[in-house]
Amino acid sequence: MRGGSTTARGGSTTAAGSGAVGRGSLGGGAGRGETGGRRRPRLTGRAAILVLVLAVLTVSYASSARAYLRQRADLEQVQGDIARKQQEIKRLQAEKDRYQDPAFLAQTARERFGYCAAGDTCYVVLDRDGTPLRAESRLGDPTDVGGPTTPRAWWDDAWRSAQVAGDPPQDSQAPPATLIDGSKEPRG
Repeated sequence: MRGGSTTARGGSTTAAGSGAVGRGSLGGGAGRGETGGRRRPRLTGRAAILVLVLAVLTVSYASSARAYLRQRADLEQVQGDIARKQQEIKRLQAEKDRYQDPAFLAQTARERFGYCAAGDTCYVVLDRDGTPLRAESRLGDPTDVGGPTTPRAWWDDAWRSAQVAGDPPQDSQAPPATLIDGSKEPRG
């Protein structure tokens, strides 16, 4: 090659005195090093539209995803409510079925209303004021009454009973009532 030189890339050669430097392209088009070449901008119009479309899609999908998650939470809550209601329905159905049993009805009538079946002997337990104790009332623990904490021998109790029988304590209270009428006013 006359008057030419080979580039480092092994591409084209330059003619002597032309002043152009080749970039190794076959067509010898406009490269960066050439004078009068145009530099392409980093963000083109197409890329800007693409970014804008992606942003709109992201926002719309994010709002849709948020609505989806909210609806799933609502659905789980409603399903939990349904399960609780179904359990309540089962419980009420079982209670309804119990009321179909005559033995249960008789027991309920005795407990709630104080009914007594024919031939039965019924008792009414009264409290200190003379009012009947309700079925919901519970008796206290006998150890809480204030009885002896250490066990005593039976003969000690028998001896103490014999002593009291010979000399009973004098009660300053009025004698017990023989008729309980349920009123709170003392009779004279």
